[in-house]
Amino acid sequence: MAGDHSPTVGLVLAGGLARRMSGGDKARIRIGRATILQRVLACLTPHCRHIIINANGDPARFVDTGLPVVADSVPDFAGPLAGILAGLDWVATNAPACEWLVSVPGDCPFLPRNLVTRLHDARIGARTPLACAKSGEQTHPVVGLWPVSLREDLRRALVGEELRKIDLWTARHGVATAAWPDAPVDPFFNVNTPEDAARAEEIAKQFPDA
Repeated sequence: MAGDHSPTVGLVLAGGLARRMSGGDKARIRIGRATILQRVLACLTPHCRHIIINANGDPARFVDTGLPVVADSVPDFAGPLAGILAGLDWVATNAPACEWLVSVPGDCPFLPRNLVTRLHDARIGARTPLACAKSGEQTHPVVGLWPVSLREDLRRALVGEELRKIDLWTARHGVATAAWPDAPVDPFFNVNTPEDAARAEEIAKQFPDA
């Protein structure tokens, strides 16, 4: 964890319904030499004290990873904020020495290897409690750094206010941005459709180190 600023837990958000992929787990799609999940874990593992997966349904489908699987505590697929809250709750109970959670989608095969460090640098530099990623002109609120200290505030927003948009909640507290170029490879390209998977395969062939 050299170069990082505080013990951090990694959260892979794999709780979506994948309707445009006819169901199934997008994280299991193979892109080049590895699945998306394997690529995501390669990004997080050097910088995170623990890694957990947020997924609804049968957790046994991720048993091969050896990682804890946490389901949303807010019902009816309330979106990524519900997965982030589930991750924050896991950290508070199981890793109380860690003050930070970094969340990434389980469908992004080209995440930058310096993601965790850059997010910490951004929130320290801006003196904000939150940070998220940006590539080109596009922000990626789901790729974010979250303090465990705000989990009860997030719970109130999700349950009491039924708030679902990440931007609305993070704006209340202040969020820094860590920016990457979106060319030649957008590090936050995500696989939502079979066409996206084919495109990601082509990117992996052209840029095998991505």
